[in-house]
Amino acid sequence: MKRGVLVGTLVFLGAVTIVGCQVERFVNRVVAAPGASPSERTQALQTSAMVVDLHADPLLWGRDLTKRATVGHVDLPRLRAGGVGLQVFGLVTKVPLGANIDRTDPRWPDLVTLLAVTHGWPIRTWTSRLERALHQAARFDRMVRDAEGTFLPIRTREDLGRLTAARARDPGVVGGLLAIEGAHALDGDPTNVAQLFDAGVRMIGLAHFFDNAFAGSAHGLAKGGLTAKGRTLIDEMARRRMVVDLAHASAATIADVLAVVDRPVVVSHTGVRGTCDNTRNLSDDQVRAIAAGGGVIGVGMWETAVCGTAPADVARAVTHIVELVGADHAALGADFDGAVTTGFDAAGLPRVTEALLGAGLPESTVRAVLGENVLRVLAATLPRE
Repeated sequence: MKRGVLVGTLVFLGAVTIVGCQVERFVNRVVAAPGASPSERTQALQTSAMVVDLHADPLLWGRDLTKRATVGHVDLPRLRAGGVGLQVFGLVTKVPLGANIDRTDPRWPDLVTLLAVTHGWPIRTWTSRLERALHQAARFDRMVRDAEGTFLPIRTREDLGRLTAARARDPGVVGGLLAIEGAHALDGDPTNVAQLFDAGVRMIGLAHFFDNAFAGSAHGLAKGGLTAKGRTLIDEMARRRMVVDLAHASAATIADVLAVVDRPVVVSHTGVRGTCDNTRNLSDDQVRAIAAGGGVIGVGMWETAVCGTAPADVARAVTHIVELVGADHAALGADFDGAVTTGFDAAGLPRVTEALLGAGLPESTVRAVLGENVLRVLAATLPRE
C-alpha cells in the first residue's frame, strides 16, 4: 500500500510539473495582429531612440532569458531585436484564481503558489510573498551575470548614464529595472521595503488584482484608498527614492497618493477609458492628475488595455493621452508575459513605432513616448550612488 501511495504521489507530482512547465504556452500567447511592417525611417528611429518598456513579467516563468524562446513575449534576444534599451521587470507574488478587473477576492486559491511548487522554487517561497519577490530578484541577478556585460541593472541615476554610454558603443546592450507588482509582496510589513531595496527593487506598484494591507485595488472588493501602512510605505519609498507605480490602483488610492507625493509617479501598464472604457483603465481626469505631477502613463498592448491587440490600438490610446495632456506623459507599458495574449512580442515593438508615426504623431513626440518621458521621470526619482 505504501509503495502504491509513493508511486501515485510521484506520478501526480510529475504530471503537475509537466503541466506547470507548459502553462506559459497557453497564458502568454502571440496571435499575429494586423499592422504595417516597419519602414526604414521607423527602423532608424527605433535604433537611435532609447526605447523603454515600463512593465513585463518574464521572471515569473523560469525561462532562461538570455536565450531566445519560442514561448512568451520577452527575453534578451527579442528585446534587442525590438530595439529596447531599458525593460522594467515586474515581480509578481500573488494572483488569485479567477482574478478579474471587476472584483477579485484575495481568499481565492493563489496561482503563484502553484507555480512556485511546480517550478521547484525554494520551499520558503511557498508561504512568503516577500521570499517570492526576492527569489525572482535573484534570478534577475543571475541573468545579469550570465549576460556578461550586455545586460545592465539600473538602480541609480548614474546607472542610466552608464546604460546610455554602453548603448552608444553597442546598441545590443539592454538595461533592466526591478519593480514589485502589488505591495502585498511586503507580507504586511512596510519595513520589509528595505530588503526589496537591497535586492535592487526601485519601483513598487501599490496594488495588483486585490485590495491589500497598504492600498485598494481597482479590482478589489472594497476598492479603498491608502491605509495607514500604505502612507508609511510611501514615506519609506520616498526616503529611498523609489518610484511609485499606480497601475491597478483604485480611484481612491490614486487620489490619496497624488495628494501626498512630491515627485512624479508612473502608471506602468494600463489603458485609457477615452479609447477603451472599462474599470481597468484610467479616466481622463486621472490622466490629467497624473500628468499635473509630471508623471507618465505606460500604455499596454493587450485587449483589456486598448480594446485590441494591433499596433494601431496602442497608437490610438497613446494619441488620446498626447491630445489630452501633451507629449510628455505617454509611454509604453506592454505587460508582456503577464498572462496576456498580444499581437506581437518584444521583437515586434517597431510595429508600434510605425503605428505611432502613421497616426500622425511627429517624430519628436514618438521619441518622447518610446522612452524619453520615462527616462526623465527616472532621472528625477532614482537615488544617486
